[in-house]
Amino acid sequence: MEINTCINHDVPPLSPDDTLEKARECFLELTNTHLPVVKDGHLVGNVSEEDMAGFDLEKKISDYGYALDAFFVGEHTHWLEVLEEFAGNNANIMPVLDKEGKYLGYYELTDIMGLFRETPFFNEPGGILIVEKGSTDYTFSEISQIVESNNGKLLGAFISSGQGDRAQITLKVGNTGLNAIIQSFRRYGYSIVMGNEDDMYLASLRERSDYLKKFLNI
Repeated sequence: MEINTCINHDVPPLSPDDTLEKARECFLELTNTHLPVVKDGHLVGNVSEEDMAGFDLEKKISDYGYALDAFFVGEHTHWLEVLEEFAGNNANIMPVLDKEGKYLGYYELTDIMGLFRETPFFNEPGGILIVEKGSTDYTFSEISQIVESNNGKLLGAFISSGQGDRAQITLKVGNTGLNAIIQSFRRYGYSIVMGNEDDMYLASLRERSDYLKKFLNI
């Protein structure tokens, strides 16, 4: 998955010497939550559309340097970590820097989510299973072994909830029905939160997984 091909340059970054009025005009034309601010090829920070309400539009962006949001990813950051950064910063645009800290462009959330939808987790037919166990009582190797010992194919797995001492793990399973796998998970001490053998897994994920909701609803 070549995430670097998603680096975008369509919207030029702002300069610290630009006025807040110019930033406001950019926000009116775009759907971005933030705009990168760059000086001499290096990211200074990100100005937030939400913060603009409290700014004097006649002043420069540099006058509010303390209020800029400092988030970015590296050019080789894994796409899952990029998604986490989007969610953690409530942003739909993510500056990309090279290893020397120079600004390369930005990712758009919709493009990165598009990569996620192209993975076997979404594309290949199969059933969705959400299991729960103590946070220190499960391993992904055990989960994989349970699925494969029942002739299933684990197409993907992620922690969809990790509150308190319990963890919920969402699985996409191909090649077989879920009944035998569900029974095996129960024998290993897992609780079954949801088992869905229909091919409506995307709707189920959106309903059940706060993790993906955070990305899809930004």
